[in-house]
Amino acid sequence: MSCCGSPRPFADPRPPAPLPPVATGGSAHSAPSFEYLGRSALHITGPVTGRPYHFAAPGARLAVHRDDAASLLRVPVLRLVRG
Repeated sequence: MSCCGSPRPFADPRPPAPLPPVATGGSAHSAPSFEYLGRSALHITGPVTGRPYHFAAPGARLAVHRDDAASLLRVPVLRLVRG
């Protein structure tokens, strides 16, 4: 914002596109699982919880905290396998 409180002229007034919903199959306590589709290992930090996730090799599957799942859906080399 500028000093007078009006929005910047180049700011996009539209809200960001919504994320696809995370599947909620299973019990309320089940954690979403992701499969790594890359070529080597991947280390990523959950943007909401700050938890580290280490996919050691292609095909590795990890359960992630539900709060991090929506952001991890945006990682091209990760695929949701259980929500």
